[in-house]
Amino acid sequence: MSTLLLRLAAPLQSWGAVSKFNTRDTAREPTKSGVIGLLAAALGRNRAEPLDDLARLSFGVRIDQPGTILRDWHNAKKAGSKNPDVTTRYYLADAVFLVGLEGDRELLEKLATALKNPVFPLYLGRRSCPPEGLLVLGLREKPLRQALEEEDWQASEWFQQQQFKRFGQVKLTIVCDANSHETAAFLRRDVPESFDQWHRRYGFRRVVDIPDAVAVHMKQSTDTETDHDAMAGWEG
Repeated sequence: MSTLLLRLAAPLQSWGAVSKFNTRDTAREPTKSGVIGLLAAALGRNRAEPLDDLARLSFGVRIDQPGTILRDWHNAKKAGSKNPDVTTRYYLADAVFLVGLEGDRELLEKLATALKNPVFPLYLGRRSCPPEGLLVLGLREKPLRQALEEEDWQASEWFQQQQFKRFGQVKLTIVCDANSHETAAFLRRDVPESFDQWHRRYGFRRVVDIPDAVAVHMKQSTDTETDHDAMAGWEG
C-alpha cells in the first residue's frame, strides 16, 4: 500500500471540529474533513460531487510543530441590519503538520499532481489560511503509520533549535485512523459525506491518539575545521 505525505504549514490554520453558531473553534491538528476539502478543491470538484473515493483513504497526522491558539474577534454588520453580528474565531498560529493519506497508488498520484496544479485555491481550514512552502512531500511505499514515523521532522529550524535547547530530545504525537483491534480508540465525527451547503453531512471514524510516537534526536554536526580566514582580504 502507498502513502501520500503532505506538509501543512502556514502562519495561520484553522480546523473546525465542533463549531456552532457564532463560535468557530479549531482542532489541535488537521481534521480528515478539512484535508479532504483541500483535496477536492485541488481536483476542482464542486460541493455537490461525491466524496466516497477520498473518504475511503486512511488518514493520519503527525504533530511536528503544535503552534499556539489565537483568538480573533469579529464585529460585522449586515446591510439593512441594526445590530452587528459578533463572532469569535480560533486559529493555530505557526503550526506545522505531517499528514499521511494511504490508499490506491493511482488515486494518490492523481492527488499529488492536482495539489501541485490546483483548480481552486487551496487553504488550510479557512480561506484566509493559504499554505506556505512545500505542500507535497511525495509518495512512500509504506503503510500509513510507518510513513508517519520515519519521515524527517518538518518543524521550522528555529522551533527545532528551541526544543533541543530545552529538552535535548523531542517526542512527536501521531493521531490517525485506528486499527480494528485497538481498544483505546475514540470516535470523531469528521468524515465528510457531503459538502453541499444545504445538506452538509459528516460520519464518524475511529481514531487513536499516540503520544510520544516518534523520538527525534539532535543531528550531530558535520562541520569540519578550516584554515579559511574570512577577514584576510581586508588586511593591509
